Amino acid sequence: MTEQTVPFATDRVLIVDDEPDIVALVVYHLAKAGYRVSTASSGPDALALAKRERPALIVLDLMLPGMSGFEVLEQLRANEATRHTAVLMLTARKEEPDRIRGLSLGADDYLTKPFSPQEMVLRVAAILRRVSAPAATADVLTIDDIVIDRAANTVTVKNEPVELTATEYKLLLTLAERRGRTQARAHLLEKVWDAAPDIQTRTVDMHVLRLRSKLGPSGDLIETVRGFGYRMKASHS
Repeated sequence: MTEQTVPFATDRVLIVDDEPDIVALVVYHLAKAGYRVSTASSGPDALALAKRERPALIVLDLMLPGMSGFEVLEQLRANEATRHTAVLMLTARKEEPDRIRGLSLGADDYLTKPFSPQEMVLRVAAILRRVSAPAATADVLTIDDIVIDRAANTVTVKNEPVELTATEYKLLLTLAERRGRTQARAHLLEKVWDAAPDIQTRTVDMHVLRLRSKLGPSGDLIETVRGFGYRMKASHS
């Protein structure tokens, strides 16, 4: 495990990959962009570092020796100390099921190898902007049994807390603030993921699926508008 810092560094990013060339490339470009960078080459080391250093974001390779990136991601989301840590997946697998599994487990975004270092830096910046954005207003938004406290960034359903990732929370808030109006997938990508409107609309679908599951029966308030996107109903009909 190593660390590289630069003057006036800002957020800490943890790189988890067992390929030295990839690690060196990612560290160089992130450090150049002003991030404090730590590295780990195995799942157990990554989990230990994540708990100790509390990085703002983890760049996580899925093909790790012994313990897969999927297992690392599951443990990150299961631990209170790392539950809300942003995760950008790196994978050499281009098959959709692998990407879907990672997003379903709570990853915020993914890149497939080989990747552009510049795009990777932009993705990291976009995720960190998203998860650190302050609440727009300090009020409570209630839709049926769902209560969203925009000051505390918390969600409850029937007075029971619901644990959401930062991306899931922003997706729910975006739909709730525009309830009754259909939100196109491309618009949600721009609003929630800071992404260009022509890439990876499947990302939206998988996060909506996971969000509905976490909301339980109240997840039915999120309607699929076939051919367009999603809409939040004002209440159960």
